[in-house]
Amino acid sequence: MPLATLEQGYHQKKVKNSINNMKRKIFITGGGSWRTFSSYFISLTGKDNPKICFVPTATGDSSTSINAFYASCEDMPVRPYLMKTFISSYDTKRSFEDIIMNMDAIIVGGGNTLNMIAIWKAHGIDKSLRKAYDSGILMSGGSAGSLCWFESGTTDSRPENLSKVECLGFLKGSHCPHYDAEKFRRPLYQDLIQKGELPPGYACDNFAGIYFENEQFSKSVAANKESHSYYVDIVEGKVSEKELPIEILD
Repeated sequence: MPLATLEQGYHQKKVKNSINNMKRKIFITGGGSWRTFSSYFISLTGKDNPKICFVPTATGDSSTSINAFYASCEDMPVRPYLMKTFISSYDTKRSFEDIIMNMDAIIVGGGNTLNMIAIWKAHGIDKSLRKAYDSGILMSGGSAGSLCWFESGTTDSRPENLSKVECLGFLKGSHCPHYDAEKFRRPLYQDLIQKGELPPGYACDNFAGIYFENEQFSKSVAANKESHSYYVDIVEGKVSEKELPIEILD
């Protein structure tokens, strides 16, 4: 067999093996600040000085959330970036996909999940995020930034009351953030699952988080022993809330 053919076959095998070994990674938190979970988050990127991009669409690119993100990165071994979506074509010459695909991790901020998903779909950002996720770039966030990765969940995106929202569906099932911090979250989430309006899923207290690898639960972590994550399901016709074992972060 010619040498060129052998080399080509070897290269194709390497690419195939690389794709097969690719880990799709999502780390969510129920709320709280990114800095609380930063060391664990950084370890998930597999990089010593990762490029992380903050996406504040859910707050309308609020300067408050942007400033808070940059402040949280001070003295951390990361390279922080920002991707605004409320822009004109004169503001940037890079596409959203170009920005996303050149990162090691994406952090989606909290805010209005419903509006955020609508804007992402209008711009095709949802497709770019999926491409990045499939290529091994870590997806992350809390509140709207955790809810968005699931099929559906509970949100305060609409006036007056908490309600159901449809999301990206990278992860099967539903999600409820702020499980311990907002008194209506827990009963509504369980009620919607009981009625079959939401599929079973995961709930997180504000200072707890879950790491998923290749769409499967991998680990639950927390900033303290009082914070937990849960799997909420229907067992023998009744709501079952299973507390997940946690690893307390240093």
